[in-house]
Amino acid sequence: MYRMFVKRLFDFTVAFIGSLVALPIVLIAGLIIYMQDWQSPFFTQIRPGKKEHLFRLVKLRTMNNRKDALGNLLSDDQRLTMVGRFIRKTSLDESPQLWNVIKGDMSLVGPRPLLVQYLPLYSSEQKRRHLVKPGITGWAQVNGRNAISWDEKFRLDVWYVDHISFLLDLKILFLTVKKVFIREGISANGHVTIEPFKGK
Repeated sequence: MYRMFVKRLFDFTVAFIGSLVALPIVLIAGLIIYMQDWQSPFFTQIRPGKKEHLFRLVKLRTMNNRKDALGNLLSDDQRLTMVGRFIRKTSLDESPQLWNVIKGDMSLVGPRPLLVQYLPLYSSEQKRRHLVKPGITGWAQVNGRNAISWDEKFRLDVWYVDHISFLLDLKILFLTVKKVFIREGISANGHVTIEPFKGK
């Protein structure tokens, strides 16, 4: 019952209210990002959702587009801006995804939507993470986020798929707020994000 009907209603209601509350903050952050290098404050990227259906994910942009002499993008840590670093630490970069939740592309809670190029690399068990809508936060995010291995992240994602419930979602949302305040697990060791997934 919750998985089929109530979860979507809960997602829409909370995301709609949350988007109204977050709108002034997003506008101010977006203006600061724009004034920093006169580029769009939003980062969009195609990601796979439920049943691997592709959708356009929206985030606040935290990196610039600086390139080396050969025209290649610099590494993440070289492109991450000072404002972007703060936005990541506070998870403000994820707030525009409330619009993805309202549209129905995402859920508040679920496995994080990863890159399209990872799809051929998943094992049959790992692919089960796409049986549900991806989330702004998830079981893996509150159990290590980017500081845990890919194997552990996928194990936690699949565990969530098998144990979805209203109480579990509430627990994950509560732990997410807690982790935002203590700023835990934002980066993998030695990286500003997480190392790319290369399959088995």
